[in-house]
Amino acid sequence: MASKIKVKEQILDLPKVEDSRGNLSFIEEGGQIPFKIARVYWISDVPAGQKRGSHAFKTQEEIIIALSGSFDVVLNDGKETRTYQLNRAYKALYVPAKMWRTLENFATNSVCLVISSGAYDEVEYIRNFKKFKQFLKIEEGQTEANPLESESIQESKTIVQDNTVLGCSQIQLPAIKSRAGNLTPIHCSLDIPFDVKRVFFVYDIPYGKTRGMHAHRKCHQFLLAASGSFDVELDDGKSKRSISVNRPTQGIHVLPGIWSKEYNYSSGAICLVLASEAYTEEDYIRKYSDFKKMYGN
Repeated sequence: MASKIKVKEQILDLPKVEDSRGNLSFIEEGGQIPFKIARVYWISDVPAGQKRGSHAFKTQEEIIIALSGSFDVVLNDGKETRTYQLNRAYKALYVPAKMWRTLENFATNSVCLVISSGAYDEVEYIRNFKKFKQFLKIEEGQTEANPLESESIQESKTIVQDNTVLGCSQIQLPAIKSRAGNLTPIHCSLDIPFDVKRVFFVYDIPYGKTRGMHAHRKCHQFLLAASGSFDVELDDGKSKRSISVNRPTQGIHVLPGIWSKEYNYSSGAICLVLASEAYTEEDYIRKYSDFKKMYGN
């Protein structure tokens, strides 16, 4: 019988790029994330005393981040309980499959970001702790899959694009509301028209500062306000368009070849960005004069 590989949870230290215009942290496939991203969702407006989760996944893995505020993640592997407090945007918790988890002790205005290896599937959930313990007994003796070998169930789709400011669409996202708070999910290549390989977020943004001011050659991005609000100016080299981003259930699909800048950040605003590519400096166009030469004619 193959030896059993025990995969445990762990705290991940995310990069924190400090800047006078605000801090930026990121996480991406092939880096800190040991699986392909299939789904990203965030939980907000959790009333005092409410809990979220209280379930386990059979095969899905997760990364959990406190974008703002704080909360506790309580994990149980069937033998012992361990509690992790998340209260920094540059700290993430990796949670493997077959782990009972509960989110609790939410501070006011907290936003919980979750990155998952699987799409929503009710069959994946174990919602009764007694059944969870029974499931673990059945699983004993079987070899656990290495998380690095996990596969996304979503397939990449060809993106039909119009690389103009009018082609950058505003997308309304699903909103699942309950007395325990609001949840907004994004399934790769379903709710947005690309697979997500990188997630980053800008926070602690001083008043009056501007971010962005660049374009991408290949990368698609989806921008939204996980908290607060800000404005986005889009520029295709010929025309410009400004859009206000002020709710966590609606974002902007920014196409490659579009110059963008973000400004008018409200107090406590968090800009959350889902990107189709891992970071490469070669993908950036950082000088506006170079951008105009490429796209202005």
